[in-house]
Amino acid sequence: MSNPRNGDTKPPCLPRNGLVKIPTQPNGLGSASITKGTPAVKNRLCQPSSVPAILSPALAHRSDLPIPSLASPLSLAALAGVSSPPGASLVGLNTSEGSEQPSPERLPGSPSERQLAVDEKILNRLFWYFSACEKCVLAQVCKAWRRVLYQPKFWVGLTPVLHTKELYNILPSGEKEFVSLQGFAVRGFDGFCLVGVSDLDICEFIDNYPLSKKGVKSMSLKRSTITDAGLEVMLEQMQGVVRLELSGCNDFTEAGLWSSLNARITALSVSDCINVADDAIAAISQLLPNLTELNLQAYHVTDTALAYFTAKQGYTTHTLRLNSCWEITNHGVVNMVHSLPNLSILSLSGCSKVTDDGVELVAENLRKLRSLDLSWCPRITDMALEYIACDLHKLEELVLDRCVRITDTGLSYLSTMSSLRSLYLRWCCQVQDFGLKHLLSMGSLRLLSLAGCPLLTTTGLSGLVQLQELEELELTNCPGATPELFKYFSQHLPCCMVIE
Repeated sequence: MSNPRNGDTKPPCLPRNGLVKIPTQPNGLGSASITKGTPAVKNRLCQPSSVPAILSPALAHRSDLPIPSLASPLSLAALAGVSSPPGASLVGLNTSEGSEQPSPERLPGSPSERQLAVDEKILNRLFWYFSACEKCVLAQVCKAWRRVLYQPKFWVGLTPVLHTKELYNILPSGEKEFVSLQGFAVRGFDGFCLVGVSDLDICEFIDNYPLSKKGVKSMSLKRSTITDAGLEVMLEQMQGVVRLELSGCNDFTEAGLWSSLNARITALSVSDCINVADDAIAAISQLLPNLTELNLQAYHVTDTALAYFTAKQGYTTHTLRLNSCWEITNHGVVNMVHSLPNLSILSLSGCSKVTDDGVELVAENLRKLRSLDLSWCPRITDMALEYIACDLHKLEELVLDRCVRITDTGLSYLSTMSSLRSLYLRWCCQVQDFGLKHLLSMGSLRLLSLAGCPLLTTTGLSGLVQLQELEELELTNCPGATPELFKYFSQHLPCCMVIE
């Protein structure tokens, strides 16, 4: 992750979950947000902009140029590239129907400065330095800036998040009109997250988004009332969808999955959907032979479901996340390791019935693992870490948050892992200073989280300066993390982002 810059002002975004939230406009359109898919750039979205030295000082510091405040509200209409309702004011510019954006000739300053301000070669370089939220605002300055910013290259990896109320304009007659999504199409968005939508809303979206039939590759529905019929229509009409997420959708059933899932889907995420149980996994295993990634959070899935996967999926599936699947036991782990032997990413977070024996099965059979998440597994002990250290030689990330039975002995086993780059030990309440000493020999470690570890002292933490290759250190809610310690880290770990 990149280091956050120091400053008194913070951009209008949320740094820890990757959301860029745009404040609500008082025009009834609500707010819109854009999510960044890649974790490595989440913090970069939330940093203040750094304008490169490619503008002349006279232009770069002109306060009379009509560049809006980057903290100004921005409506969905602006984000979508359509005019705001009459009377609405957008970032200091009148964008009502019939109004004009300032032309280059009307920009203040000398002719050379005005020409420089709209030089596409310069703008194409300059705009890379702004966050997604800021780009949305800058696109309102003039047509030249919008023309440059609306190139799809500036929006790769971003997903617009649209709530139900943001999909409609209220006409003077009181009727609702679906908003224009042309601005999204121009920027080439191939993924959307729709929140709180119904079957009708999804049909309207398909009819109004020009790229919906073939150009949308990823769809996420959250807290929506989509039914079996709506799910079937969506996947039948949107032939390009290969990544599907259903979260908090309680109106579709397992029968709906059987009737709608298409073999083209390669990544599926299902969470907080009360009707998902073993039969849903059976549908997934039989209807999605090309599945590469499955993320599942379901309270009613049992060990039996993990035996449904076919030999084809055993070859193609490389990512499996079973989060808070409370009924999964070591027997389910047996079924999983035999059905999906090629996993490289595995999460058993919150699978509270899995014990050290289950981890031993994982370590012995899934030698290709690069990421393993055992957070919130209270039965995991130091013995599990010994299995991991002995067999998982390619492991790069290990998450042990809230594994409350792990002690310094377990960390001594991990110290032999030369490939481990990220280690999470949040709220491991038995880890002490002596355990940290075992980690000091891990030259490959780039990220270390010790948040909430109550027994670590300032003295023990100060020894981490020996990890000179460390890029991120998390010490939130850590009693031993004092202001003096953070100052010490800033002097001796200048390239490390220390999270207080």
